[in-house]
Parts: sequence; C-alpha cells; structure tokens
Amino acid sequence: MDPTAQKILDALESVATLRQHYMKEPVLARASAEVKRFQALRFRATYADLLRNPRYKTAATFFLDELYSDKDYAQRDQQFARIASTIAKLFPQAVVSTAAALAEVHALTETLDDAMARQWMLDALEGDDAARYIRCWRLVADMDARNRQLEVVLLLGLELNRLTRKPGLSTLLKMMRHPANAAGLSSLQHFLEAGFDAFVDMRGADEFLALIRQRETEWIRSLFEEPAVTCETRLSQLLGLGRPD
Repeated sequence: MDPTAQKILDALESVATLRQHYMKEPVLARASAEVKRFQALRFRATYADLLRNPRYKTAATFFLDELYSDKDYAQRDQQFARIASTIAKLFPQAVVSTAAALAEVHALTETLDDAMARQWMLDALEGDDAARYIRCWRLVADMDARNRQLEVVLLLGLELNRLTRKPGLSTLLKMMRHPANAAGLSSLQHFLEAGFDAFVDMRGADEFLALIRQRETEWIRSLFEEPAVTCETRLSQLLGLGRPD
C-alpha cells in the first residue's frame, strides 16, 4: 500500500478504536463531549474577530466546524477509510497531501482529547470549567504533542491554500460531486469543497495562518507555564465565565 494511504488508515484506525472505547464507557464518552464543547467555545472566543471579518470568516468557520468542533466526524472518517487505499488514484497529489494532513491532525486531536477526558472524568475539585480544564491539561502535559498538533493544523492550512493555486481544481472538485455522492463519499467531498472555497475566499492565507500560530502558541504557553490562577482568569474572561474569586 502507498505510504500516504497507510498513514491515513493508521490515523483513522486509532480514532475508530477510541470510538469503540466510548461505546463501552458512556461516562468517558460524556467527559469527552464536555471537553470538546469547552474547546470549541475557547476557539470561537479566541477567533471572534476573524469570525466577523468578511475576508476570514469563511476560513475561520471552516476550521471551527472541521477541526475544533464537538460534532461527530464518524461518517466522514468511514468514507475516508473506505477510499484510503485508492486515494492516490482518485485525487491529485495536492488533495492527497491535504487528506494526509487532515488524518494526522484528526488522530492527534482525538488522542489528546481522550487523555483530557480521562482526567476530566476523575476531576471533582471545586471551580468552574476553566479551572477544571487547566488542571486536566497540566495533568495530561505532553507539550510536544500539543506543538505537533498546532504544526499539523498549520500544515493542513498550507495544503488547502496550495490547492487554490492548482489550475482547474475547482472545476474538478465540482465534477466529482455527483460520483462522490453516488459512491457514498458525500461527507469527504463536502470537506474538500468547503476547505477549497474557504481558502479561495481569503485570497491568500498567510495572515490568517500567522494569527492562528501566534494565538495558539500563546495559549499553549499559558496553559503550561502561567500560574494557574492567572491562566484561569484569562480563560474565564475570554469565555465570559467571570473572574475567579
């Protein structure tokens, strides 16, 4: 099997294994959902300005919905896994690279969220969700994985931006819509079209990706290094939870 296809399959299999655990452990599944909801709120608050910006709102919404959302991606993953072995034959190389970046960031995110959920499930200390989140983050630790997660998100953005420069790709994606739907690949097709359209709308992604790098790097640093009360205050204020006593 093509190495890229194998990488995609390995990533999706790791996510599928986590889903199987959640089916057997409903308490853990609820904890995972709570962590994801909190993180989606943090992302929406962090990038509220971009979500209102006419140039960047489509891309910011795409990142929120496809990478930082609390929605279930099982259908997309199943479709993705079904064609992983033949993806290099079905799509141009630029699309294959984008798919590989998506699979990696998805698996990294789900693995880190699972570790957070396991701590969240056990945390019964006082405080609001911001305090709870910070405690769980620091217990999970693994700064290398957090930094890698950010780097792959940015790589995915670069790959999507590169797609917009491929002559004829927009037409090709639209031509693939009907056969993709007929083959049961509608969710994967939606991701590719939505990502392509979002980055076309920006007319250049450098500033957008630079802002994500800057803000996420600062949040990673804060969540790992700042005094807990300082980080909790910042996070609570960002989310409108009020200032901790």
